[in-house]
This record gives sequence, structure tokens and C-alpha cells, in this order.
Amino acid sequence: MEETVRTLGILQARHFSARLDCVRLRNGKLTERIKLDHPEAAAIVPFLDPHRILMVRQWRYALGAETMEIPAGKVDPGEEVKVCAGRELFEETGYRARNLIEIFSYYPAIGYSDEVIRIYAASGLEKVSEREDVDEISRVEVVEFGALNDMIMKGAIRDGKTVLGISLFRARLEEGDIPEDFFR
Repeated sequence: MEETVRTLGILQARHFSARLDCVRLRNGKLTERIKLDHPEAAAIVPFLDPHRILMVRQWRYALGAETMEIPAGKVDPGEEVKVCAGRELFEETGYRARNLIEIFSYYPAIGYSDEVIRIYAASGLEKVSEREDVDEISRVEVVEFGALNDMIMKGAIRDGKTVLGISLFRARLEEGDIPEDFFR
């Protein structure tokens, strides 16, 4: 167990906060720890049909590069995570889903953040409008599900939630753990 000795600094932003603390380790030594308090998030592997999914291209400031990802976003205060998943899918792609099932949840940065990301799979997609999120998403692409492993292995897809979502959906599908009527 680590004991907080004092807080050295706090950053309060719109969607998260960060604090730098001086902590005492079990052996008595002092060190610094940073902690990000971050809202929960939802990510969606959206299937147009059993063979194609929607992905988004998005500029990531921290990387200085555009990435290919599954749609995702932060849960609003008071919002249920599953509702957030549907909202983010709509905002980023213009599609609504008839079926939405949770695949997995995980901590993406356990060393310094309390964020939890819940990954969903969506099917029964219906295009209802143009995407609303033109500030963050540069374009929506249709990708063959069978090509995704190769894209991951070649480094064309490197986003953690996307790699996990695709890989775990495939594993659950192969284990027969996806409802039979999911693609109907």
C-alpha cells in the first residue's frame, strides 16, 4: 500500500483532472505518482453485416497522427454506458444500432488513470443521418472484418481499444459466445 504524503499539483480540465502526489512506498521511500481521474468510456465494434464493420479515422494530438479506430467516447454525467455507446456510434458515424451487446471492459492505463472502457458490439445498423462529429472524426470507413487481423499485425491499426474489441469479438464468436440472432 502507498500513503499519500502531500499533493504537489492539480490540473482541472473539462473532462478529467490530474494530480501529482508525493507518496510513501511500503519500504518508506518517497516518490511521485500522477493520477488521472477520467470518466468511463464506451467503444463500439459496429457491424454493417457479418463481414464488414465501420471504423473512423481520427486525428490524435498526442501522437501527431491520424488513427483508424472503432467509434468511442466518454460517458456524460448521469448517462448509462450502453446509452453512451449508442450515442457515440450515432455521433461519429450517423448510424443507429438495433443490437448492442457488451464484449469486455478494461482499464486502459492502470498505472496512472482510473478510466474504464466498456467495449460493445453493434449490429442491425441503420444510417439515419450524416455524422455529427465533424470536429474529431475525419471520415468513416467500411472495413472487411476478415482483413482486420492483418491490418493489426502490419501496424495499420494500433489503438488499444480497437485491437481488444476486434480480437475479443472474434474470440467470443469462435467460442459460440455471441447470440445466434446478433447479425439478424
